[in-house]
Amino acid sequence: MSAAALDLELLREAHGGFCVARSEGKVVFVRGGIPGERVLARVTQENAHHSIADVVEVVTPSPDRVAHIWPEAGRAGVGGVDLGHVAPDAQRRWKGNVIGDVVRRIGGERLAEELGPVEVRAVGEYATGTRTRVSFVADDKGRLAMRRPRSHETVAVHDMPLAVPEFARLGLFEDAWLWAPGETVAAVVPSASPPVVVTGDAVRSAPGRAALRRVREEVRHGGHLLRYVVDAAGFWQVHRDAPRVLVERVLGDAALTGGESVLELYAGAGLFTAPLADAVGPTGAVVSVEGSVTAVDDANVNLAGRPQVWAWAGTVDVRAVGDGPVDVVVLDPPRTGAGTVVMRAILARGPGRIVYVACDPAALARDLAECLGEYRVEHVEAFDLFPHTHHVETVVCLARR
Repeated sequence: MSAAALDLELLREAHGGFCVARSEGKVVFVRGGIPGERVLARVTQENAHHSIADVVEVVTPSPDRVAHIWPEAGRAGVGGVDLGHVAPDAQRRWKGNVIGDVVRRIGGERLAEELGPVEVRAVGEYATGTRTRVSFVADDKGRLAMRRPRSHETVAVHDMPLAVPEFARLGLFEDAWLWAPGETVAAVVPSASPPVVVTGDAVRSAPGRAALRRVREEVRHGGHLLRYVVDAAGFWQVHRDAPRVLVERVLGDAALTGGESVLELYAGAGLFTAPLADAVGPTGAVVSVEGSVTAVDDANVNLAGRPQVWAWAGTVDVRAVGDGPVDVVVLDPPRTGAGTVVMRAILARGPGRIVYVACDPAALARDLAECLGEYRVEHVEAFDLFPHTHHVETVVCLARR
């Protein structure tokens, strides 16, 4: 045991998969623990305000502690599975507590009261085998590896229990595949076409076998089958059930009956755009905005036969938000959020409803705080679409007061 090890009582959850502790009056953010535990932890980073430490021994375990879902990753301390030692129900309580804490600290008491306690909903039946997109980096020996948190150091791995079962068809850990040191390797397992591997500009279905750049996805919604093409390296929801679950929630919150005008921001390849267009019908209108030209090219294919949609490629800014009245705004921004300027531009259009899909509670809190004067929280629901990690997806519907 290093002399740097600290004897700590873990007090509560913190954003980012950490537990909060205190040592000699200083805050310590601890990886690998559970609130209520007493642990020995080794400091890995330190500054004047706080320290970051890793658990090296659990002295008093929590009843929520379980065998790590991916022991190899847990021992190595690689990223992407930071709650793998926590029971699934406790993971969801953890995430709900973090949402509440972050919203209160960043968005303020009023927003926290409007949202109320947030219960994180389990999705699907799989403790493992949910991810349709997984990424690795090749280490200096050409082995598939992952990076340690906040580090460039790589650790070789030999399986991927978090991926959907179809991932095994690629045989990525077999010697037939050859990886260049430092190469990024992304495995993509779409719902309606064979799995592929993306390395740089190359897409392959097997060693030495080229594959099409576009993959096919299907989503069932409201008795209909929605079909999409997506660039293999482009964005698509990672959890196998996420596209269906999020389409259902967003369409439910949008409450469209036909003929409305909808503005969709950060629209990607059109996951929400297609069902939104179907919901407003031929007498309505949907304008979607997305920064990736490749994603908009895919969206135009996916939206074929829906003349009520205009898909625009460009940065989401004041110009892209536009002006004039609009009935509903749907936005699914990146982890950094939409920001004050974009949120105020949305408010200036006076939509009856705003449906906000958030992958980061801090960004969610900052953006929603801009809306409280004119809007109330009508509905909030969080989904456990990233099991065994601290990440959580939250959908909030705002309605005019």
